[in-house]
Amino acid sequence: MTMQEAYVVNNEESKSNSSSVMPREKYPKPLIFHDGRLAFLPTPSAALCMFMWFPFGIVLAIYRILLGILLPYGWALSLGVWSGLNLQIKGILPEKSEQKQGVLYVCTHRTLLDPVFLSTCLAKPLTAVTYSLSKVSELIAPIRTVRLTRDRTKDGETMQRLLREGDLVVCPEGTTCREPYLLRFSSLFAELADEIVPVAINTHVSMFYGTTASGLKCLDPIFFLMNPRPSCYIQVLGKLPRELTCAGGRSSCEVANFIQKQLAGALGFECTTLTRRDKYLMLAGNEGIVKKHKCPTKC
Repeated sequence: MTMQEAYVVNNEESKSNSSSVMPREKYPKPLIFHDGRLAFLPTPSAALCMFMWFPFGIVLAIYRILLGILLPYGWALSLGVWSGLNLQIKGILPEKSEQKQGVLYVCTHRTLLDPVFLSTCLAKPLTAVTYSLSKVSELIAPIRTVRLTRDRTKDGETMQRLLREGDLVVCPEGTTCREPYLLRFSSLFAELADEIVPVAINTHVSMFYGTTASGLKCLDPIFFLMNPRPSCYIQVLGKLPRELTCAGGRSSCEVANFIQKQLAGALGFECTTLTRRDKYLMLAGNEGIVKKHKCPTKC
């Protein structure tokens, strides 16, 4: 004999729940990874609005991309805000260092455009390192991008060389995460620089997500910029004290974990030990590594 459970839902509860979003605290399990382009519930009316907006969104995305490529920082920022982009930056900017190498900005990773927005808001050229980037994204990027090889020794040498040339941006999570969680930080960056500035970045979209695990990565920046009013919040935290770096006797793992907690606290996020590999195995059934010269590429 088996026991069966029965649940009774009245009409009023079903109507109210159908038009509302379940609070995160009521999720059966934490939602850390999810995929898909749509950032809204595709009701018939909402879907109709999306299809009506789509051609305007493509034109708007092209306009915003050209702003970053063709215009100086001040003009690009002003006209970008005029077009609907909401860029907010706060915090104390680091002073010029007397050391020969540049400043290493360590950022949370929400979209491929994070280093671009940081460079625009700081009004200074930055170099961004990435493990994999589509040819389209490289072509439209208004800042310098350098590919890493996933060989720890070679990547360390590359990043040290770039730091001698100027300021560098790194996203130690290795991939984007949409939800209010931070993935495990790679500790390589902590071994390379004493001048480390953590940067908390968060984004918000209303129509299209600018990230994907199973779709075309080359369309990520385009989809993000197609949103009517995409927003990016940037908080530049204070330069990491020397005693909290490897130069002060800390291990690289301790430095990486400390910065992860610091950034999570600034954004109200939670830290996890999940990695880029975990994300792609869950969402796409692969490790996110594809052959070169093919699109989509995984990032």
